[in-house]
Amino acid sequence: MKHQTLEHLQIVAEVDQDYPRQAMSRSERLERWVELLERNPDRRLSTLPQTEYQPANARAIMRGDDTPISIAFHDHVLRAAGLENDNYGEAKRFFELTDRQLHEIICYCHFGATVTAATAARHIRAVRTGRQPGIFARLRDAFVG
Repeated sequence: MKHQTLEHLQIVAEVDQDYPRQAMSRSERLERWVELLERNPDRRLSTLPQTEYQPANARAIMRGDDTPISIAFHDHVLRAAGLENDNYGEAKRFFELTDRQLHEIICYCHFGATVTAATAARHIRAVRTGRQPGIFARLRDAFVG
């Protein structure tokens, strides 16, 4: 894909910058993220290291290739709904998550260097439903990822 400036695009196409974003509720955005991850549940995704120890401004710009957040960002539906990039701060804003909730989904300290898409999806679903995974699910996640 070739990057084009807005000015160049306006020469070759009609660009509507006022095009309305697709309105999705928080629950719908989280469920869409879960669905994307569950398409390939065994896929190993990168985690972000020590999110809880980073200053807020450093944590906000943390990102990585092939993370659960990047899976969401590559989806045209979530981008149309307003997801602007694949960093920690944007995921927190867009999905309306607390640091603790996002930490449970993405941090290295819970899963090691990688987490399965299914595990990330399970933690996102727990946020959406308001129910934390049980002790056996947490142990499985700790050992299997």
